[in-house]
Amino acid sequence: MFNKLIDPYPKLSYLAEDELDFSPFSAVAVPVFPSDEIQIIKSRFITALVEFTKLDLNIELANWPDFTAKAGEIIEVPISSENLKRIYLVGVGESNNEDIRKASTSLGRRIKGNNVTLLSALSNNKEQIVNQAISFILSNYQYTLKSEPKDKKPEFVIYGDFEEEIERAQIMATAVWQARDLIHTPSNIKNPEWLAKQATAMVSATKSSSLSISVKSGRALKDFGGLIAIGNSSPNPGPRLIQVSYAPKGSSSWPHVVLVGKGITFDTGGVSLKRPYESMTAMKSDMAGAAAVLSATVAMAKIKPKVKVTALLMAAENALSATSARPSDVIKQFGGTTVEILNTDAEGRLVLADGLAYADLELDPDYLVDVATLTGAASLGLGRQYAAMYTRKIPLAKKLHELGNKVGEKVWHMPLLDDYAVALDSDIADFNHLADKFGFSAGSVTAALFLEKFVGERTWVHLDIAGSGRSETDAGENIKGGTGFGARLLIEWLASF
Repeated sequence: MFNKLIDPYPKLSYLAEDELDFSPFSAVAVPVFPSDEIQIIKSRFITALVEFTKLDLNIELANWPDFTAKAGEIIEVPISSENLKRIYLVGVGESNNEDIRKASTSLGRRIKGNNVTLLSALSNNKEQIVNQAISFILSNYQYTLKSEPKDKKPEFVIYGDFEEEIERAQIMATAVWQARDLIHTPSNIKNPEWLAKQATAMVSATKSSSLSISVKSGRALKDFGGLIAIGNSSPNPGPRLIQVSYAPKGSSSWPHVVLVGKGITFDTGGVSLKRPYESMTAMKSDMAGAAAVLSATVAMAKIKPKVKVTALLMAAENALSATSARPSDVIKQFGGTTVEILNTDAEGRLVLADGLAYADLELDPDYLVDVATLTGAASLGLGRQYAAMYTRKIPLAKKLHELGNKVGEKVWHMPLLDDYAVALDSDIADFNHLADKFGFSAGSVTAALFLEKFVGERTWVHLDIAGSGRSETDAGENIKGGTGFGARLLIEWLASF
C-alpha cells in the first residue's frame, strides 16, 4: 500500500538565475502586489519574460479592473510561445509567509491533475521559498484506490538559486504526504500490525543507520493497561507499541525528545458507541497523531539535527466486541496508576497515558511531546485552523507558536487550569479519565490535566489536533480527510536544536 514512498508527489526543482530559459516550460507564474495602481514590478525575470513572449503584462492586468492582487487571486493569460501556453498573474497580498502559502496553494490547485511544467517566481525570500514549494506539492495531494487512478501531475520549478531550500521543502512535504497516506488508508486495510509494517518500511527506505525500530505486542504489553483495555476489543491483530528512534553515533550527550502519538486505527467508541453513527466515518483518521510523529522522526535521517528523537506510536483499534472495556472498569496504566473508565469513547487518553508514563519512567526524555486527535472540545474552541497546545513552559510555548506560524501549522497556547483537576477524582481508583464532574465543560483542558498526571517532572507539551488534524472540505492544501498536521511543526522544532 505504501508505494508512494518511491515517487510520492509532483516533481520539485529549482532553476538557477544564470540558467533562465522559458522554452522548456508550459506555464509561468508571476507575482502581483496590491497597490493604488496595480502593476507588474520590473525584475530580471519579468524583463526576460517580456522579451521571450513580446507581451506587455501590465496591459493584460488592465483588462481585469476588479483584480486586487489579494493572496491567491489569479489571472490566467493564454499564450503560444514555443512550449509556453499560460502565464499566471498571481496575487501575493502582503507577500508574507501566510500569503505566499495562499498564493502557492491557489496556483497549485489551478493546475492539479495536469501535465504542466510550471516555472514560478512568486518570491525570492528563502523562508518563503520553502513554504511556496511545500504548498505547491501539498495542494496536489490525492489519495485514491480507484482501479484506474489518474497519473497526470504537474512539475514545479522555483526560479532562483535555492538548492538548500528546495531540499528542505522536499523533506517536509514528503513527511506530510506520507502521514496523509497513512491517515487516508481505510481501516479494513489499516490496523496496528499494518501500521507497524508501514513504519518498518519507512525506516528501511531511508537506508540510514541513525534510525531504528522496535515493536512490542502480545505479552510484552502486559503492563500497558490502556493499550490492552482498548486494543484487545478488536478481532484484528492486537495493539502495538511501535518505537522509532533517531540516534546517530555520538548522540548520547544530545537532548532527548520523546514524541508520543495516538494511533487509534479506527474508533467505534467501543461500548460507548459513537452517535450519530455518521460521526464514525472519519475515524480512520484517529491515528493522525501517530502518523505525524512517525513521519517527523523518519525525516530526521535527512535533517540530521543534534537531538535524539524517540517516537512512540500507541496503536490500537477501538472496536465493539465481547472483550471491549466497559464503563466502570478500572485499569492499571504503565507504572501502576489506576484509572476508572467512565466512557470507552475517551480511549485516546488511556493509550497516551501508557506512552507518556513509559517515556517518563524508562526513556529519560528532556522533552516529552504528545500529539493526538483527542477532543471535540478542542475544535469547538479553536476551529480547524489551530491546534490546542498545553504546556507549563511559557518560553517553549512561545517558540512553538512562532514556528507554527512560520510553517503553516498554527498552535494556540491553552491554559492548564488546576481548579479543574478535582474532576479527575475517583472513589475507587487513583483517577477517572473523563473529568465530567461539576460541569466544568472544558473537555480539552481536563483531558490535558489527565495526561499531565503521567509525565512526571518532564518538560511536556500536549498538542490536541482534533480540529486541525482533519479537513471537512476539499480546499487549499488539503483534500477532505487527514491533513498530516504536526509533521511540519515537529520537523521545524527538532531542526532548531
